[in-house]
Amino acid sequence: MTNDPPMQDAVAVEPRTVPSEWECTARERLVARDGDALGEIYDQYASFVYGLALRVIGDRRAAEDVSQDVFTALWERPAAFDPARGSLRTWLGTLAHRRSVDYVRREEARRRRAERAASRGDVPPDVEEMATALVTAERVRAALDLLPPDQQRAIQLAYFAGKTYRQVADVLGIPEGTAKSRLRLGLRRIADALEAQGAEW
Repeated sequence: MTNDPPMQDAVAVEPRTVPSEWECTARERLVARDGDALGEIYDQYASFVYGLALRVIGDRRAAEDVSQDVFTALWERPAAFDPARGSLRTWLGTLAHRRSVDYVRREEARRRRAERAASRGDVPPDVEEMATALVTAERVRAALDLLPPDQQRAIQLAYFAGKTYRQVADVLGIPEGTAKSRLRLGLRRIADALEAQGAEW
């Protein structure tokens, strides 16, 4: 995680202003660990922070991550915002811009590394991606074990043996419509189980 931007950046963007009573109070409440204060600030500035991040990055998911990172940073270090040196909007905007630029630079560096590795014919694995895939696979298999035997067998054939729904029907000796139905119901149950665990299918 990058360091929070010094307030000189914010001052360069916005002339020094008299801090508003709301900003001073909000900061005091954050320092006192008042979660409602963060919620109020989020409600007021979330769209601004997200819009700025999206303009810099151009990717909605990444902009959402940066936005969350910005408000997390404010919650973790509320004293870093000094109302006497600029508005909260400017401070959040400065932080969002810096985090967004950092993201773009990291992605560009990652892309260049991948291109160099690909040109050598040696593409290194993405460790985080592999770990996520392994965890997800384990959760899928655990959810699969909870399915009724007919749905379980159909999904095993389709997603672990690589068979089409027609081939699944042939192997199980059932109509194609029944095979489709078992696959659809089984996948829905697996998705529900993963969603309950906070995972994605």
